[in-house]
Amino acid sequence: MGQSAPVTGGPCWVELGTTDPESARRFYTRLFGWRPETDPRREPGGYTVAYLGDAAAAALTPLYQPSQPVAWSVSFAVADADAALRAVAAAGGQPLLGPTDVFDAGRFAVAADPTGAVFQLWQAGAFPGAGVSGVPGSLGWVELMTRAPRQAVSFYTAVFGWSVGASPRYPRWGVGGADFGGMVTMDDKFPHEVPAHWLPYFAVDDVDDAAVTTTTAGGTVLMEPVSPPEGPRIAVLRDPQGAMFGVRRAADGR
Repeated sequence: MGQSAPVTGGPCWVELGTTDPESARRFYTRLFGWRPETDPRREPGGYTVAYLGDAAAAALTPLYQPSQPVAWSVSFAVADADAALRAVAAAGGQPLLGPTDVFDAGRFAVAADPTGAVFQLWQAGAFPGAGVSGVPGSLGWVELMTRAPRQAVSFYTAVFGWSVGASPRYPRWGVGGADFGGMVTMDDKFPHEVPAHWLPYFAVDDVDDAAVTTTTAGGTVLMEPVSPPEGPRIAVLRDPQGAMFGVRRAADGR
């Protein structure tokens, strides 16, 4: 990912639902250098946009429903949220919420793929999505963790028209000729209770420093920094409230 504007079919936004928005603001501001701004209106319910400079990078929100997990959610850009949700159902996925208008910002829906991974659809209005990607502090990659990779490939290629890289070890998702994510098959090393999910990776200058900062700020390192043969250095982390996310070396980082 390196484009500065969201591409239809690709990831366009990430949101954290958390039990402690104020603690999350402090943690991620320390880690990524974000400038969070909370919408003062009553209707958004504490929706906070995190900026890098003047560009929107991500959002932090309180939990809006008792069943909502503490987790990061990934949104994919679509031209028509209603049509996309119908495509989800036709391909064997499950519509969970919406489509719903969000003021004049856009129209969104929530769905689950046939393997259980939840994601969001975003039809842009006044708000196109993230204004920056691939630079330190912004979304740099997304990864599907699933126990049914063939079913996932069939679903996402039908709904979004994604390309799928040929690597059997780590298939990569692509749209518009550019890869934006990958897929990991969850094996016996993953606890049975961990569901299929989308994991966002944020770009950082130094993955090892990000891991240390996470620990000192009250978070946890779930996967120590590693340099895989097919990509940049990465680590998987967990914030103090329990939300998992990854970090990956930015193009000019370490």
